[in-house]
Amino acid sequence: MSGKPVAKRLVFHIGGYDPITSHTSAQRRFVREIARFQRTWSVNAAVDGLHETADQIRWNVRTAGPDWLVETDYRLVRWHDVIEVFGGRSIGSRISIGILTFLDFVLTGTLWRYLQTNWRYALFFLYPFVTFGLLIAAAFLIGVAALKITGSIPVATGGGLFGLAAVLAGPWRWLHLGDLFDDWIFSCEYIRFGNSEIEQRLDRLAAELVAAASNSAADEILVIAHSLGAVLAVDLLDRALKQDPELGRNKTPVTFLSVGSSILKVGLHPKATRFRVTMERVAKSRAIFWGDYQALVDPLNFYKSRPMAEMGLSTENEAIVRVVRFSRMLDDEIYRRIRLHFFRLHNQFVSGNDKRTSYDYFMLTCGPISAKSQTLAPDGAVSMIADDGGLIASAAPSEGELPSRPGAAA
Repeated sequence: MSGKPVAKRLVFHIGGYDPITSHTSAQRRFVREIARFQRTWSVNAAVDGLHETADQIRWNVRTAGPDWLVETDYRLVRWHDVIEVFGGRSIGSRISIGILTFLDFVLTGTLWRYLQTNWRYALFFLYPFVTFGLLIAAAFLIGVAALKITGSIPVATGGGLFGLAAVLAGPWRWLHLGDLFDDWIFSCEYIRFGNSEIEQRLDRLAAELVAAASNSAADEILVIAHSLGAVLAVDLLDRALKQDPELGRNKTPVTFLSVGSSILKVGLHPKATRFRVTMERVAKSRAIFWGDYQALVDPLNFYKSRPMAEMGLSTENEAIVRVVRFSRMLDDEIYRRIRLHFFRLHNQFVSGNDKRTSYDYFMLTCGPISAKSQTLAPDGAVSMIADDGGLIASAAPSEGELPSRPGAAA
């Protein structure tokens, strides 16, 4: 393998809008999933040193093969507290603001842009609002049925209210409609007004990133972001670039990976001018390598899209787009079991694999091959890691081997 293997890596992971998985359980999930990584790639891994601050949860990961050892300083950026604020609002408030949010995305033409870019994502947007509308219609029909049976308006009203209460006590919770409403409410507010709590946190983390790029012993700094976290990661990198315009050019290279990204969820809204300007500044920083991983069967991401082009921005230095297939990552039985569970599929971007493929979250974050080299290689790390987990002495792609069109999907 050409080039020096990674021995130390600093990872900033920014997750998506996930009120279901707390940050404490996120580490448990990490430990569980890295065990699959060990079996798949014939490597050893140990996780220890949990440390929490207001901005992040940190732990150390030590991975090793027969002829390599990597120490990863893994930092999970916290914003669960912000998510909890949205989930703590009253049901009435969440419903009313959610309906206004739905109208915002429809009347501004954002839904139409989703349809033009990726119809599956448009369905994901419509799902919580249409489902809620159907449930309300069902409650109304209960009242109508009660009126026809009894001829009593009070009984019909009571029947309708009972139906509404049943909807809020049952399907509203079972289908996580409240969380989905909150996701879109947060996105709309972030587009139009920003979020002061998150922005202050990103300022502090940007200072840490800049300091690490200049002073740490890391061979690579990886900012990896899942789902809506990719939007926050762009904001983080832009703030870091404002503090140090030479970020990534000096001591430690910086790689940005957006996986199952919701960048276009925000970027296609006509009022997201601030975000698009931020995105363009980050993309123009050639010292920061950007890879974007997408999957067809995941309706929560924009499959086969070129984010910069879709937002009408310069494509001179756009992301290297890689298309991944979950069916090739998982055992057939497991894939059949989860293929209709879209949230679980979406989380495969940050889960362990049963098979060696071009995309592996743990190989990118904890493996001996740089995340940039893995992204540039059509088969990721597959041809660079032997059956016994050792390094193969074959050429990894260099910076000069970029695809002729950077945004081309592979």
